[in-house]
Amino acid sequence: MSTVALAITCKTPINGSSKTRLSPPLRPDECAAISACFIRDLAKTIAAVTAASDFRGYALYTPRGTEAALRQLLPEGFQLMPQVEGDFGERLLHGTIDLLAAGHSGAILINSDSPTLPASILHQAADAVRCGDNVVLSPAYDGGYTLIGLSKPHARLFAEIPWSTSEVFRLTLERASEIALPVVQVPGWYDVDDAASLRILEAEFAGERPAFAAIAGAEAPATLQFVRARQAATVT
Repeated sequence: MSTVALAITCKTPINGSSKTRLSPPLRPDECAAISACFIRDLAKTIAAVTAASDFRGYALYTPRGTEAALRQLLPEGFQLMPQVEGDFGERLLHGTIDLLAAGHSGAILINSDSPTLPASILHQAADAVRCGDNVVLSPAYDGGYTLIGLSKPHARLFAEIPWSTSEVFRLTLERASEIALPVVQVPGWYDVDDAASLRILEAEFAGERPAFAAIAGAEAPATLQFVRARQAATVT
């Protein structure tokens, strides 16, 4: 099979345990609601990409037992694949292994916090992962990465990484260098995971493209509706 799996790495939104770094300014229930919007919008972008290409959409999800709730956020045709137990690096590594074992020639694991991630970045990443044994990375504005793509699993890429810090991208490049693995860098984007990045998202919806972005973001109608409704409620 020559298909490439495009997988949103996500937690099913649950009140009180979703996107907690966004509280404040959001309430816990709003954190869960905006998380659902992120997944819905990113999945919609992936579905549009997969409809025109040899790509397949997945949700690499946790926790088990939340499948029914998660399916409500996903387009028809998306497949679910549960995450393994362990730290985030183990989840990414084994997610890659499982997707490749499903018969795909490449696996792109995508952060669920980027609702406006442009489709063109997904296309470039999927094309790059087909070019051989390399690691494809889209750097994130906060020092992490928005996506990682592989055609073969490489455990070293995920070892000894301080996740959720500004060192993730830099150290991943170091790990790739240690094992002589070529790096293909596609355009970067940003994750919405704290108050500062939420302001970037709000500005993007107001027509202000992020300063670091060379291309326009994808439409994110569910997230846009949430942001506008919250802004309207704040004004009143």
